Amino acid sequence: MTLTRILPTLRRSIPDPISMDRWPEATSVTTTDVAVGGVSLLRLAELCGTPAVHLGRAVEPGTGGRVPSTTMHTGVAVVRVLEASTRGGRKVVIDGDLSALDPVWAEARLLGRASVARAVPTTLSAASGCSAPAPIALPGDLEAGDLLALPYAAVTDDAGVARPASGWHASDDGSTGAWVTAARARPLP
Repeated sequence: MTLTRILPTLRRSIPDPISMDRWPEATSVTTTDVAVGGVSLLRLAELCGTPAVHLGRAVEPGTGGRVPSTTMHTGVAVVRVLEASTRGGRKVVIDGDLSALDPVWAEARLLGRASVARAVPTTLSAASGCSAPAPIALPGDLEAGDLLALPYAAVTDDAGVARPASGWHASDDGSTGAWVTAARARPLP
């Protein structure tokens, strides 16, 4: 249990802690944003829209984010809340199908504002129908338009290109392939 979980009003002055082993190297947090390698995820969503993906070098597990991996990468997906309701429990629909990425659901972060609402179990699902395997703790005042950031594992192929650890499909023509989601297909750099 963290101080910001016990006293949510502290989120205005202290960022919620993150598990540094789950986020890319050089990740820093503020009360309203997450920066990966100096890139603001809030600004990324502003420039590119959502869903958006940013990749960075992973860290060695168990080092608390201090030792970068030489072979692995970690990505962060930024998605927008499309609708939020409390009928039948807290439910939130996002604009990105994250099932192909297998994100670290428990590390979901609100971007753009410091919520002082208590975290409540929330069922997170995409407009396409996929959903998180279990409810996750998110601020109880999430609303349409809010942004969420979620880290996910990525692998580096023989050419040194980072791809999602799951959901990568090779093209039929033998080219490099594409990351496929129900929302849209997007090749990764």
